[in-house]
This record gives sequence, C-alpha cells and structure tokens, in this order.
Amino acid sequence: MAPSRDISRLIEIMTTLRTPGSGCPWDLEQNFATIAPYTIEEAYEVADAIARGDLDDLRDELGDLLLQVVFHARMAEERNAFSFGDVVEAITAKMIRRHPHVFADKDGRLTPSDVKGAWDRIKAEEKAERAARQRQDEPAHKSLLSGVKAGQPALSRAMELQRKASSVGFDWNDPRAVLHKIREEADEIEAALDRGDADELAAETGDLLFTLVNLARHVGADPDMALRGTNAKFERRFGYIERALAARGRSLEGASLAEMDALWNEAKAEEPRLSTPAETEAGHRR
Repeated sequence: MAPSRDISRLIEIMTTLRTPGSGCPWDLEQNFATIAPYTIEEAYEVADAIARGDLDDLRDELGDLLLQVVFHARMAEERNAFSFGDVVEAITAKMIRRHPHVFADKDGRLTPSDVKGAWDRIKAEEKAERAARQRQDEPAHKSLLSGVKAGQPALSRAMELQRKASSVGFDWNDPRAVLHKIREEADEIEAALDRGDADELAAETGDLLFTLVNLARHVGADPDMALRGTNAKFERRFGYIERALAARGRSLEGASLAEMDALWNEAKAEEPRLSTPAETEAGHRR
C-alpha cells in the first residue's frame, strides 16, 4: 500500500489495521479509553513543535494527531455510531454556522470584537440546543462546576474546579491546612500499599495529586509550570549522571543506585553552575 495525500488512504489504512483476522493485533485490542491518552499526548507534541518553531516536526505531529481522529472515528464506525465523514460534516457545519459574517450575506463590516461576540452567542445557542435534546426525565441541575471545561489537562482542570469551589467559601484558609491534608492523603496511600489494592492505590494517588494542586493554588504557583520546571531539573541532573559515568567509562546499567544517588547529589550541589542563564532566570521567576 503506497502513501497518498488523499485522506481516504489514511482511512483505508486504519480500516485494514482494525480488520479482525488480518489486521494489527495491537490496533485491534484498543478502544476509546486506551487510545485517549495517546490523543492527548499527540496534542501536546503538536504544541511542543510549535513552541520550538520546528515546522517539519509540526507537519509530522499534525499527521500523528490526525491519525488519532481517524482511529476514534473508525472505532465509532464499527459500533455504527458515526464515521469519519460524519466528523468532517459536523465540524464544517459548525464552522459555517459560527461564521455567518463570512459564509452568509451580511451588511457592513464586523470588528474582531463583533466576531467574538457572535461566536460566543452562537456557542451559547448550540449549548442550549444540546440541553434541549436531553431526555425529559433527566433532572435539570446547573452545578457551580458545570462551566469548568472537561477537555483541558487534568492539572489545569483541578485548579479551575478548586477555584470555583473557593468562590463560595469551600476552601482552606491556610496553606498549612493543605499540608496537613497532603500528609493525610500520603497516610492513606501507605495503608492502601499494605492492602495491595491497585484500584485503591490509583484512587488515593489521584487524591494526593488533587491536594498538591490545591497547595500550588494557595501558594500562588501554577502547578503545570511548577511541574515543567521540575521536569527540566530532573532531566538536567540525570544528564549529569550520564555524563559523569561516561567520563569514567561506565554505563547507567553498570552503575549501582548508591553511585547514581551520589552523582545526583553532586549535580544538585552544582546546580547554579549547571544551569544556563535562561534556566537560572526562569528559576528566579518561579
């Protein structure tokens, strides 16, 4: 099968991969839930390519993201729910509907703020239409948290959920109270470890992460940016370990944990010298 610029070839490839008996065993065993993390990961890869200004990489990452759309659409088609064509039709209809100033006859010229206002109004109308299509026997409940978007990264969503709850006084007044809750959650994880319950461990770990986001909010730190900074620090210090071992003719696999820990502490001690000026400045800002 040859590559093609035609989207139909990509759809054909995915159909082949998902064909029982002759398709790919890995692709065949996937479902919406197992593929969703890859979809999020690919979206982040697109953002990273943009941040680095690497257009060649952006082309490839956009292809990876497109594959995710095709993958989900194929699984939906197998359930007779919808197809890739239905996805395309839905988004084209939405874009036409949300841009009446472009695709319909309009008098006068609209400013950017006018366009934004029209977009918000049409989105609100669409949301009302979706609500009207709900089953009549479902109780209509407007939660304070309903406005927090479900599709954003988990750390950001946790922050927004907490901010919403805080707006009506459901919050701690002191960061030290959050620290106490963190210790409580850690104790619950330890108890779950003793019981060896994997599902409970996952749930308790989620509780701890949620509480850590709460601490970040109370001390005025962005949890995502804080974690990014720690990721960069970890990469930098681990790179020191690799370089130090290589200078001694050693490999990571041949080094003991105690040896690597010692080198980690060396890297930590030399952190200001190891950091670039930009990283040091970023650290001051954090």
